[in-house]
Amino acid sequence: MITAYIGLGSNLSDPVMQIHHAIAAVKKIDNSKVTSVSSIYFSRPMGPQDQPDYINAVLAIETNLSAIELLNTLQAIETEAGRVRKDNRWGARILDLDILLYGNEIIKSQRLTVPHYGLKLREFVLLPLAEIAADLILPDGDNILELSQGIDKNGLKVYSS
Repeated sequence: MITAYIGLGSNLSDPVMQIHHAIAAVKKIDNSKVTSVSSIYFSRPMGPQDQPDYINAVLAIETNLSAIELLNTLQAIETEAGRVRKDNRWGARILDLDILLYGNEIIKSQRLTVPHYGLKLREFVLLPLAEIAADLILPDGDNILELSQGIDKNGLKVYSS
Protein backbone atom coordinates (compact mmCIF):
# COMPACT_ATOMS: atom_id res chain seq x y z
CA MET A 1 0.00 0.00 0.00
CA ILE A 2 1.17 3.49 -0.85
CA THR A 3 0.08 6.57 1.08
CA ALA A 4 -1.19 9.35 -1.14
CA TYR A 5 -2.42 12.78 -0.16
CA ILE A 6 -5.36 14.31 -2.00
CA GLY A 7 -6.29 17.99 -2.05
CA LEU A 8 -10.01 18.77 -2.28
CA GLY A 9 -11.52 22.07 -3.33
CA SER A 10 -14.89 23.49 -4.36
CA ASN A 11 -16.47 26.89 -4.77
CA LEU A 12 -19.73 26.10 -6.63
CA SER A 13 -22.96 24.21 -5.96
CA ASP A 14 -22.81 24.12 -2.14
CA PRO A 15 -19.04 23.68 -1.72
CA VAL A 16 -19.23 22.23 1.80
CA MET A 17 -21.62 19.53 0.57
CA GLN A 18 -19.36 18.88 -2.44
CA ILE A 19 -16.36 18.31 -0.15
CA HIS A 20 -18.33 15.99 2.14
CA HIS A 21 -19.63 14.00 -0.85
CA ALA A 22 -16.13 13.80 -2.33
CA ILE A 23 -14.69 12.48 0.95
CA ALA A 24 -17.45 9.85 1.05
CA ALA A 25 -16.72 8.89 -2.59
CA VAL A 26 -12.97 8.58 -1.95
CA LYS A 27 -13.73 6.34 1.05
CA LYS A 28 -15.44 3.94 -1.39
CA ILE A 29 -12.46 3.56 -3.76
CA ASP A 30 -11.56 -0.11 -4.18
CA ASN A 31 -8.24 -1.36 -2.80
CA SER A 32 -7.88 1.83 -0.76
CA LYS A 33 -8.51 3.19 2.71
CA VAL A 34 -8.80 6.81 3.84
CA THR A 35 -6.62 7.12 6.93
CA SER A 36 -6.96 10.81 7.78
CA VAL A 37 -9.01 13.86 6.80
CA SER A 38 -8.11 17.44 7.66
CA SER A 39 -10.49 20.06 8.92
CA ILE A 40 -12.46 21.86 6.24
CA TYR A 41 -10.99 25.27 5.41
CA PHE A 42 -12.36 28.47 3.91
CA SER A 43 -10.00 30.17 1.43
CA ARG A 44 -9.93 33.02 -1.04
CA PRO A 45 -9.77 32.18 -4.76
CA MET A 46 -6.27 31.84 -6.13
CA GLY A 47 -7.07 33.03 -9.64
CA PRO A 48 -9.61 35.60 -10.76
CA GLN A 49 -11.21 37.26 -7.74
CA ASP A 50 -14.63 37.53 -9.43
CA GLN A 51 -15.58 34.05 -8.22
CA PRO A 52 -16.84 32.64 -4.92
CA ASP A 53 -14.47 31.76 -2.09
CA TYR A 54 -13.34 28.14 -1.79
CA ILE A 55 -13.81 25.33 0.65
CA ASN A 56 -10.73 23.06 0.90
CA ALA A 57 -9.49 19.98 2.72
CA VAL A 58 -6.74 17.37 2.41
CA LEU A 59 -7.03 13.65 3.02
CA ALA A 60 -4.60 10.76 3.29
CA ILE A 61 -5.36 7.47 1.57
CA GLU A 62 -3.55 4.17 1.56
CA THR A 63 -4.01 2.55 -1.82
CA ASN A 64 -2.95 -0.32 -4.02
CA LEU A 65 -3.92 1.69 -7.11
CA SER A 66 -1.19 3.06 -9.35
CA ALA A 67 -0.92 6.84 -9.49
CA ILE A 68 -2.68 6.93 -12.89
CA GLU A 69 -5.44 4.57 -11.68
CA LEU A 70 -5.94 6.85 -8.68
CA LEU A 71 -6.01 9.91 -10.95
CA ASN A 72 -8.59 8.26 -13.22
CA THR A 73 -10.75 7.39 -10.23
CA LEU A 74 -10.54 10.92 -8.79
CA GLN A 75 -11.41 12.45 -12.16
CA ALA A 76 -14.44 10.12 -12.37
CA ILE A 77 -15.56 11.42 -8.95
CA GLU A 78 -15.15 15.01 -10.21
CA THR A 79 -17.18 14.23 -13.33
CA GLU A 80 -19.90 12.54 -11.29
CA ALA A 81 -20.11 15.69 -9.15
CA GLY A 82 -20.73 17.70 -12.33
CA ARG A 83 -17.30 19.12 -13.05
CA VAL A 84 -16.71 20.14 -16.63
CA ARG A 85 -13.05 20.57 -17.52
CA LYS A 86 -12.31 23.94 -19.12
CA ASP A 87 -9.24 25.69 -20.41
CA ASN A 88 -9.54 28.21 -17.56
CA ARG A 89 -7.10 26.74 -15.05
CA TRP A 90 -7.93 29.15 -12.22
CA GLY A 91 -11.70 29.41 -12.66
CA ALA A 92 -14.55 28.42 -10.38
CA ARG A 93 -15.31 24.72 -10.12
CA ILE A 94 -17.77 22.33 -8.57
CA LEU A 95 -15.03 19.96 -7.43
CA ASP A 96 -11.27 19.69 -7.75
CA LEU A 97 -9.41 16.61 -6.51
CA ASP A 98 -5.62 16.78 -6.84
CA ILE A 99 -3.03 14.14 -6.05
CA LEU A 100 -0.58 16.12 -3.94
CA LEU A 101 1.78 13.28 -3.09
CA TYR A 102 1.95 9.62 -4.05
CA GLY A 103 4.28 7.92 -1.62
CA ASN A 104 7.74 9.40 -2.04
CA GLU A 105 7.50 9.22 -5.83
CA ILE A 106 8.33 11.95 -8.29
CA ILE A 107 6.07 11.69 -11.34
CA LYS A 108 6.22 13.96 -14.37
CA SER A 109 3.90 12.93 -17.16
CA GLN A 110 1.52 14.72 -19.46
CA ARG A 111 -1.42 13.92 -17.16
CA LEU A 112 0.15 13.97 -13.72
CA THR A 113 2.85 15.84 -11.84
CA VAL A 114 3.65 14.64 -8.32
CA PRO A 115 4.47 16.24 -5.97
CA HIS A 116 1.74 18.63 -7.10
CA TYR A 117 3.41 21.67 -8.68
CA GLY A 118 1.63 24.15 -6.36
CA LEU A 119 1.98 22.22 -3.12
CA LYS A 120 4.63 24.47 -1.53
CA LEU A 121 2.95 27.71 -2.62
CA ARG A 122 -0.63 27.23 -1.50
CA GLU A 123 -1.72 27.84 2.06
CA PHE A 124 -4.96 25.93 1.42
CA VAL A 125 -2.86 22.83 0.72
CA LEU A 126 0.07 23.22 3.14
CA LEU A 127 -1.91 24.00 6.29
CA PRO A 128 -4.46 21.15 5.98
CA LEU A 129 -1.62 18.79 4.97
CA ALA A 130 0.44 19.83 8.01
CA GLU A 131 -2.64 19.28 10.18
CA ILE A 132 -2.84 15.58 9.23
CA ALA A 133 0.84 14.85 8.48
CA ALA A 134 3.05 17.26 10.43
CA ASP A 135 6.06 14.92 10.23
CA LEU A 136 5.80 14.47 6.46
CA ILE A 137 8.99 14.98 4.47
CA LEU A 138 8.66 15.73 0.75
CA PRO A 139 10.73 13.82 -1.83
CA ASP A 140 13.09 16.83 -2.04
CA GLY A 141 13.68 16.74 1.73
CA ASP A 142 11.49 19.71 2.67
CA ASN A 143 9.44 19.37 5.87
CA ILE A 144 5.70 20.05 5.57
CA LEU A 145 5.42 21.57 9.04
CA GLU A 146 8.27 24.01 8.37
CA LEU A 147 6.80 24.97 4.99
CA SER A 148 3.37 25.52 6.54
CA GLN A 149 4.79 27.71 9.29
CA GLY A 150 6.47 29.97 6.73
CA ILE A 151 3.54 30.59 4.40
CA ASP A 152 1.19 33.59 4.46
CA LYS A 153 -2.25 32.37 5.56
CA ASN A 154 -3.93 34.74 3.05
CA GLY A 155 -7.19 34.71 5.03
CA LEU A 156 -7.32 30.91 5.30
CA LYS A 157 -9.37 29.76 8.25
CA VAL A 158 -11.05 26.61 9.51
CA TYR A 159 -14.60 26.56 8.23
CA SER A 160 -17.35 26.53 10.82
CA SER A 161 -20.96 26.27 9.74
